[in-house]
Amino acid sequence: MAGLATGGARGAVPSAVPVAAPVRGGHLRVAGAVGSTAETLDPARLSMATDYVRGHMFYDGLTALDDALVVHPALAETIESDDLTTWHIRLRRDVRFHDGAPLGAADVVFSLARHKIPSVGAQQYMLAQTMDTIRATGPRDVEIVLTAPNVDFPAILAMSNFAIIRDGTGRFETANGTGPFTCAEFVPGIRTLGRRNAAFWGDGPFVDSIELIAIPDEMARHNALMSGDVDLIASVNPRLVRMVQVGGFGLMESPVGTYTDLAIRLDTPLARAPGLVEAIKCLLDREQIRRSVFLGYSRLGNDQPIAPESPYCNHDLPPAVHDPDRARFLLRRGGFLGERIPLVCSPAALGSVDIAVLLQYAARRIGQDLAVRRVPADGYWTQYWMKTPFGFGNVNPRPAPSLIFEMGFASASPWNESRWRDPRFDAMLAEARATRDDARRRQLYGDMQAMIKGGSGVCIPNFTTSLDGYAPHVRGLRPSQAGQLMGYDFARFVWLDGGGA
Repeated sequence: MAGLATGGARGAVPSAVPVAAPVRGGHLRVAGAVGSTAETLDPARLSMATDYVRGHMFYDGLTALDDALVVHPALAETIESDDLTTWHIRLRRDVRFHDGAPLGAADVVFSLARHKIPSVGAQQYMLAQTMDTIRATGPRDVEIVLTAPNVDFPAILAMSNFAIIRDGTGRFETANGTGPFTCAEFVPGIRTLGRRNAAFWGDGPFVDSIELIAIPDEMARHNALMSGDVDLIASVNPRLVRMVQVGGFGLMESPVGTYTDLAIRLDTPLARAPGLVEAIKCLLDREQIRRSVFLGYSRLGNDQPIAPESPYCNHDLPPAVHDPDRARFLLRRGGFLGERIPLVCSPAALGSVDIAVLLQYAARRIGQDLAVRRVPADGYWTQYWMKTPFGFGNVNPRPAPSLIFEMGFASASPWNESRWRDPRFDAMLAEARATRDDARRRQLYGDMQAMIKGGSGVCIPNFTTSLDGYAPHVRGLRPSQAGQLMGYDFARFVWLDGGGA
């Protein structure tokens, strides 16, 4: 039987990094890099970094990820399956929502089932469709039957969007979850204030309150940290790292699976030219991008989406090589050398403007006209992303390789950026999800990475390293592969040196 079980009532996810004993008290002020009036308290619709932080403050999932993306039970006491299709979940005892109501099976059924309703606008609508039936089999027991076997189903339940809300919730002016903080104030795009949930079922939290704001301007965000207006900031610009460190502030480097990719749509006439995709990949100087765009705060990519820290990364693949001569040969053979090739970039896709400039320069040196068009961040994801023949995307970490493959490269995925479709790949993905044999899954995932590298139109030059800055009195932070700010989950772990003093 595959499954997860917990031996205690701890809510904190274990870490291999020892820390000093935390103390309680104090008010933590945090500044994120992204804010919008579209921010929400509805877990199903969380879509940006500040949303995810807010979700972890106020809600819990059935499972949770640790710093290395290993799945652990959270609200679920156990989650088990004999056939990887029918999953049985037993909930913890004595967990209560912020309004005092006890957690029960009906809450889980309601929370998960509403993702399948189109009018909800759930971010994970497609993933939710894989849950064929969701039903309560007892006051603390839920049965979920999937449309197909999936060994990674517990990891899916750890995604922020699948957090549990109370049965019947229809409005989200405030949050009524089971999380470590209660919602004292929420003004979309402006401010969120959380107060410590004294009845929280797990360990922590340690600070009395957290104030979350967004400061999109990088210099203003860094200045706010250095002036003492905030205690913790997300998304430190690599160019400002020295300023943070000289000021005596801390820098947390997290090797996350986030990447900025150049996607070449294979369903356009331009991309069908023989050798064009390979030529563009040959023009990308990954080491130069690592040095000049990310100032060393990244790891080299190899045109496949599994980060090098993952135990499933295929390190046997030949590394992508910067080869302008090969690019010139391929473009001349395909009849494109000297022709105008359009490329859209935007500050919305981290580092894409600088990457586009470097690529344009490399193309110019071999006589290729790469016409770079920089468009505003506002509206990029709705008006340009996946709508242009050549454009950039940003992909956040996923809790399991199968999710990375399914969401970005499966033939039926709406987020298949290069429109690459291979029935063999789809069949291998289905087999990997249906097997408990880790060695077999590792082999399949390795072969699938090779297929993506050799066949898709996605170029992945680097995996970014997440940088967060913090004041010296902020303790308890740890690097996490799950994303910035400890996978957005810092709120239940951090504490202030001196507590409320």
